[in-house]
Amino acid sequence: MVTNDDDPRPRRVVERVQTGVRMEKRLLKVLKALAELYDLSLGDLLEGIVLHAFEGKPPFKDEARERIAELKEIYGLDLDASDSHRLVELPAPRAEGGAGAPRRPSRPRRARR
Repeated sequence: MVTNDDDPRPRRVVERVQTGVRMEKRLLKVLKALAELYDLSLGDLLEGIVLHAFEGKPPFKDEARERIAELKEIYGLDLDASDSHRLVELPAPRAEGGAGAPRRPSRPRRARR
């Protein structure tokens, strides 16, 4: 992915929101390193990848894919597209006593009228 500062089209004003997306740890490390390499925020990188994917266009040129392969090696990322629908997390370890991890207190319920 390369930004094109020579693009004559006007900039697009958007509204961004904060999100708390969970992602595989090594994948996130590769994405952060790639964003740093291209002097982009992680959000800008992800937006570009998704917008390209929505149009069926590859988000990266050959040189960028070579860098990605290097970063995957550095961070031990051995996942590929065929793994995308097979990823599962290990359950959180249980606290001693069998009660499980402490739960967040629930909100008080409003009285029904």
